[in-house]
Amino acid sequence: MIWILMFLGAFVASIAGIVFMISCLTKFNLIKNKIVAFLIIALLFCFFYFTLEWINALTITIYTTFFFLLFEFIGRKFLKNFTPKCKCYWQGWLAIICSIAYLGAGYYFCVSVVEKDYTLTTDKNLGQLKVAMIADSHLSTTFDGEGFAKHLKTIEAQSPDILLISGDFVDDGSKNIDMEKACEALGNLNLKYGVWFVYGNHDAGYFSHRDFSEADLENALIKNGVHILEDECTLIDNKFYVVGRRDKGINPNRTRCSTLVSTLDKSKYIIMLDHEPADYDAEASAGVDLVLSGHTHGGQLIPITFIGEWVGANDATYGYERRENTDFIVTSGISDWALKFKTGTRSEYVIIDITGN
Repeated sequence: MIWILMFLGAFVASIAGIVFMISCLTKFNLIKNKIVAFLIIALLFCFFYFTLEWINALTITIYTTFFFLLFEFIGRKFLKNFTPKCKCYWQGWLAIICSIAYLGAGYYFCVSVVEKDYTLTTDKNLGQLKVAMIADSHLSTTFDGEGFAKHLKTIEAQSPDILLISGDFVDDGSKNIDMEKACEALGNLNLKYGVWFVYGNHDAGYFSHRDFSEADLENALIKNGVHILEDECTLIDNKFYVVGRRDKGINPNRTRCSTLVSTLDKSKYIIMLDHEPADYDAEASAGVDLVLSGHTHGGQLIPITFIGEWVGANDATYGYERRENTDFIVTSGISDWALKFKTGTRSEYVIIDITGN
């Protein structure tokens, strides 16, 4: 519902923005004519629509309009008596430069992937455990199956003991060939404790136009040795538990956290995978040691970064937090859903070094 309202707001803002942008473009010496200005806007939108899809074309339109608004406001409010020697439309040129710089940086932050490191300690008898964690790969958005395999090689080079995937492995726009190659890459990893996986809200698909089903995804994961957890707990090497929760958005009646872990030996370290960071108090009260989530994409774009927290949908947006005796980590994701821009955050995979007694 939140995203639908955001889309509607963005659409209305775009219409108003087009009218405003036409008036701005006619201030350039080489344009002047409103019809020419409209055609330029329409052609640019169509170009980005067909090369980057509609959501990215809309994003580019909104942020470019914002920068034109910003510099028009500055010019009229603070510099109305300023007369530059050059009679060019300086507000417009500054808006174009800032739009290119801002969106260019956002594209780079989205498609390039960095390592994010955390170091945790516990009083439990765990020894040393090195955890790799990814979420929100949304295959076929910023990389295909082969691109995903290359990122896995980078992760494997860090010598983690285990890889945990906190949902949204695929999306409605993912292709079967990319899904299969990515699953094969997971199966080729040489990790002490293997790969463990929970579904996110996009994995099942909201529509029916992709060329593989949820069952196809499940079969490909299982065939390649990936352990899928759906409100399930597994004790690994008699040292620690991995607990996987069903996604809250897709399964509102999922098993309560306290019930899910009620029979576990609490003297052992408990890692919980929960795609959406939206049940912190219950997970802390249940005595879970570490909760790993994704879903928020690190806030995605300024200024909507913390909208999930503002409306009460999420307990956190990005990074590390500790409540009671529980550590919580939310990753910005290794890729992105549809949008190819991130600002205020960037795509990442996570390495967590945990030291116990």
